[in-house]
Order: sequence, then structure tokens, then C-alpha cells
Amino acid sequence: MQQLLENRPRLIGLPVLALMLVVWLIPPPGATHATTHEISLDATQYEYAPGRVHVNQGDRVVITLTAADVVHGFYLDGYGLERRVEPGVSQQITFTADKAGKFRYRCSVSCGPLHPFMIGELVVESNTPYWRATGLVLVAVGGMLAYLWLTGKNKSYQEVISGK
Repeated sequence: MQQLLENRPRLIGLPVLALMLVVWLIPPPGATHATTHEISLDATQYEYAPGRVHVNQGDRVVITLTAADVVHGFYLDGYGLERRVEPGVSQQITFTADKAGKFRYRCSVSCGPLHPFMIGELVVESNTPYWRATGLVLVAVGGMLAYLWLTGKNKSYQEVISGK
């Protein structure tokens, strides 16, 4: 019995470590469900509408690109996608947003004097690291509290002051 009491910290530590591994390795619910985003992107001198697009990592993105006035282009940094679109004719671009981060899309055809300022932004968000880190912190705090409680090192402030 004495040896069991001495090994209490190890008996607490192993399940806490196992639970931390489970939280880290198993994806949270909803993180594995990729959706399809259909986005209409209109190119006019000298802007894209919408100027910013938000998707989640792993989502399938279908962009329907149209030009209203002159010939425009579309180039997505980080993905290497490029299309040319003429007025009245739409182009479709399909890809999987597998890289998290912010990626600029810009006109790849010289369309006038303000052409260099024709820029938009694709934001690919990933919430998985946040939820995993939160889970790890909660498991670690729970393990620490269980350790303190079982080893008798959980004296309250009043007990420490009074010397009990």
C-alpha cells in the first residue's frame, strides 16, 4: 500500500499524458468536413469584387470569374492558378484550399494605368491548432489539480498562513 501511495504521481501522469495525446492526434468534430464554396468574382478596372474571400483549410473552392469592361487576368499567389477572362465570357477556377494563410490574387493581364493596384485576398483559415491547444491546456490543468489533490500539496492559503 505504501508503494502505491508513493507512485500516485506516476499513476496520475500516465492517464493525463494519454489524454493529451488523444486530444492532439484526434481531429476535433467538424474539422474534417470540407465544404464547397462557390464564389462569383467580378473583375473591373481596377478592382475585384469581392476584394477578400474567406474559406477554411481543406475546402473546395469554385471561383466563377467574370470581366465587365476589358480583358482581365487572375493569378493566385501560393497556388499558381492563372486564368484570362474576356468581357462577357466567364471562366471557372476550381481548387482545394489546402494551404492555410493569406494569399493575394491579382490581375495578370495589363488592363490599364492602375493595373498594379488590382489586388484581392484569399484568406484560408484553420481553427484546428487553436482547439487542440485549448484541449491540451485543459487536460494539463486537470492533471495538475489531480496531482496536487492526491499528493496532499493542495493546502489553501489560510492553511499555509496559519501553519496547519
